[in-house]
Formats: sequence, structure tokens, C-alpha cells
Amino acid sequence: MGRTEKRRRRGLKFYLSIYRKILVQDLKSKMSYRADFVISTFGMIMVNLSGFITFMILFKNFPTINGWDYYHMLFLYGFSLVALTPVQCFFDNNWSLRYAVESGDFIKYCFRPINVFFYFISEVFDVKGLGQLAFGIGTLVFAWSHIGIPVTFMAIVKLIVFLFTASLFMIAIMNAAAATCFWIRGSGYVMVIMFRFKDFAKYPTNIFSGIFRILFTFIIPIAFVAYYPSLILLEPDNIPVLTYLSPLIGLLFFFLSYKFWLLGVKRYDFTGS
Repeated sequence: MGRTEKRRRRGLKFYLSIYRKILVQDLKSKMSYRADFVISTFGMIMVNLSGFITFMILFKNFPTINGWDYYHMLFLYGFSLVALTPVQCFFDNNWSLRYAVESGDFIKYCFRPINVFFYFISEVFDVKGLGQLAFGIGTLVFAWSHIGIPVTFMAIVKLIVFLFTASLFMIAIMNAAAATCFWIRGSGYVMVIMFRFKDFAKYPTNIFSGIFRILFTFIIPIAFVAYYPSLILLEPDNIPVLTYLSPLIGLLFFFLSYKFWLLGVKRYDFTGS
């Protein structure tokens, strides 16, 4: 039985079991340096707190920004933090991909009878992302209560579905950015530039000029990391078509980024680059 056929026979249960074992070992390793864990988590919270304070200062001088008041902006900010947590926690190893490729160490991932993408990504769980998650949830709840959105079963379901949807876009962006290392040496700047775009996710797209709206919607889809998915709750009477389509678009973007990542692996296999 060939390596490819073996990989196809692996089911979800198998990968969940493998991931649980890898996660436990990674957390044990990290928790042996508890001071580092506490400091990094605290640092993540402080970084996100600075954004919270920025909004407070901003809205002391401007009651609204293009129709968005303080609490609606905070909702968008909290939504973006929660949506960005999966890429922070589960896909952080993408930052190490270029080093593994350039050093030749990536070759070890190509000889195991499991999915290469899963094997590489699952090796690292960034625990400091949990600090971001906690702060994001707190901000979201705080803004939700002041806006007065009804707390219903369907509202919670919509929140979960569209948070998951929003996460797919940033994961896809970072997957694609990381995979450029298979073609470009010193591709770290691509990762940095794409990651910096996440800072725009906490702002409503309609405050930007036309060219940036197009850029953040159709080229680098940062608008789908928070703005469009959040409208399912913020504007239930005026939901744009792109909000309804965002789950399908998110799945498509993730799938394409995954295939692009694996295309780079094939190139690595054949060229040894």
C-alpha cells in the first residue's frame, strides 16, 4: 500500500487521537517554563488592551465614525480577536515553515504516512492565544450587553457559525503566505505583511475609501475576518449578500490555501528546495 493511499484511509478519529497526543506533549513542554507562559499570556492581553484603550480615546473626541458608535466598534473588535484566536493557537507553526524549508528539516514531514499539512501544523499550540481569546470574549460580551442584542439560542448559533467562518479567512491568508517559502527565499516579509493586515479587521470596511474596500474584500479578504460576519448580529434587518455568502467563501478560501500549501510540498519533494 502506497503512502498516498494510506493517508487517504486515515479518518477523523485517527487524526483527533494523534492531535490529542501531540497537544499534550507540547503543553507539557511549555508548562515546564511557567514563567514564560504567564509573561507571554500577560503580554498578549496587554497588547489587546491597548486596542481597547485606543477606542476609548478615539470615541471621546468622535461620537461616531461613519455611523459606528463606541459599542458597535468594540463589538467588532472583540469579534475580530475571537476570530483570530484559532490562527494564533492552532496555526502558529506556519511562522516556522520557511526555516524548516530553508534548512532542509522539512523533509522529515514527507516520510510519515499521515497528512503533511496536519503533521506540521499540529506540532505547535500557541497557548498565549488563550489570553487573546479571553480578552476577546470579555470585550464581545461587554459590547453585546450595551448594544442590547437579544440573547437567544439562534443568536448564539449565528455567533458561533460566523466566528468560525471569520477564522477561516485569516487561516487561509496565513497558510497561503507561509507557503510562498516553497518558491521564494527569505519569504518572511510576506508573512509579516499579511499578518499586519489583521489590524484592519477591527474596523468596519465602509470607513475606507473605494479602492481599499475592494482590496480588503476581494483581494486580501480582511473584511471577512470580522466586518461581514458580524453584521449577521449587528444589522439583522439589513444583512448584505456577502455576509450570507461568507461561510461558503471562507471554506473555499481555506481549501484553496490548503491546496496551495500542499502544492508547495510537492515542489519541495521534487526539487529539494
